[in-house]
Amino acid sequence: MQRNFTQELTFRTSKSSGPGGQNVNKVSTKVELLFHVDSSKLLSVREKSILKRKLNNRIAVNGHLYLVCQETRSQLKNKQIAIERFYELIYKSLAEPKKRIPIGTPASVKRKRLEDKRINSEKKKLRAKVRYCA
Repeated sequence: MQRNFTQELTFRTSKSSGPGGQNVNKVSTKVELLFHVDSSKLLSVREKSILKRKLNNRIAVNGHLYLVCQETRSQLKNKQIAIERFYELIYKSLAEPKKRIPIGTPASVKRKRLEDKRINSEKKKLRAKVRYCA
């Protein structure tokens, strides 16, 4: 299920923060990737609702999914990293979780738990005060 979202992605660039000397002051290397979930033509209604639910902390009030990258000193590399992260985020969010198959508790685990409880009980009994009966 490989889809090409490049037509639906919008990019904004600005000056990065942090170390970098003169490069930081004069070159816009920070890249913001914007993707409007509701207006996507490649996603079904079900997929849009899944993305909104799972990525609600990354989706702004206006419905845009924001990703920011300012790791490298190259705008092109930052753009590539942002795109890779976007695809990874989308596919992980839309992946169906494996159905858990419940299994019974093994007898050895039950025995071990009961043995530990018995040992703990004995330990606590030995801590009790000794009473003399005359």
